[in-house]
Amino acid sequence: MLTAEALKRKIQSADDLLGVVKTMKALAAVSIRQYQRAVESLNDYNATVEAALQIVLMRGRGRVEAVSKQRRLGVLVFGTDQGLCGQFNQIVGLWALKEIGLSGFPPERRIVFAVGRRVADILEDGGQEVAEVLDTPGSTAGITSMVQDITFVLEEWRFRHTVEEMCLYYNEYISGATYHPRTMRLLPLDRQWLESLRKRPWDSKTIPTFTMDWERIFRTLVREYLFVSIYRAFAHSLASENASRLAAMQNAEKNIEERLEELGVQFHRQRQMTITEELLDIVAGFEAMKEERAAPAGRRRKRQVPAGERG
Repeated sequence: MLTAEALKRKIQSADDLLGVVKTMKALAAVSIRQYQRAVESLNDYNATVEAALQIVLMRGRGRVEAVSKQRRLGVLVFGTDQGLCGQFNQIVGLWALKEIGLSGFPPERRIVFAVGRRVADILEDGGQEVAEVLDTPGSTAGITSMVQDITFVLEEWRFRHTVEEMCLYYNEYISGATYHPRTMRLLPLDRQWLESLRKRPWDSKTIPTFTMDWERIFRTLVREYLFVSIYRAFAHSLASENASRLAAMQNAEKNIEERLEELGVQFHRQRQMTITEELLDIVAGFEAMKEERAAPAGRRRKRQVPAGERG
């Protein structure tokens, strides 16, 4: 059984750990809101891109590109390099493996790009080769440059490696500590969506015009649309990571508090036992001293008996 001092040290260590957990919990909650604002900030930009696409589609006719028989599938999977985030990487990694398996593309016709070494390990353990791995940014400031790099990679895939279908797998943030895996099809663009965009009523009587080559401006707007889509998915993924960390820290906080309660009960029980033993030692010592003091007095009374009364 641990001594009272040992239990006291354990309680102190648990208190220190609880403080760290509460700090990480607060940081996760703040980070979630940070990435939420990043998603919300894209609304106006996305509306502008869609409006420009609408004008281009209304002023011209899209060209249907021939589909190559040797087409490939490009895949982006958003995970994280950070720890203490529960099942975040496991959920999106297994979801991606399942969806890739149902895509109909054989392994040699796939190119997989992973964000985060941990999710890349999950994909490779599932038998899926990963072509390249990127580190996850620590804040919203690093998202823009990374999304730009990813967009350039997609362009290279499309024109050099005949990648005509591109899918994105990530965890979408819902609320609180809740998120779920999601699949986003980046390319080819949904024809029904483009047609609905073309037929959407324009807000004013004056319809803007443009002088740039139709094909060039359309490709530029598609690139901007991809940028917005990837940025939004990235921000959702980072928010979901912190949501998973928040849930993990909440569970850790609960477990530590329960452990502290157990250690407190043990400490008070051990302290009570120590106090009881000390009291018993004091009582035993007192009784022993009392007996020692009583014995000489009896002998002195025996020596004082008169000689005539002795038998």
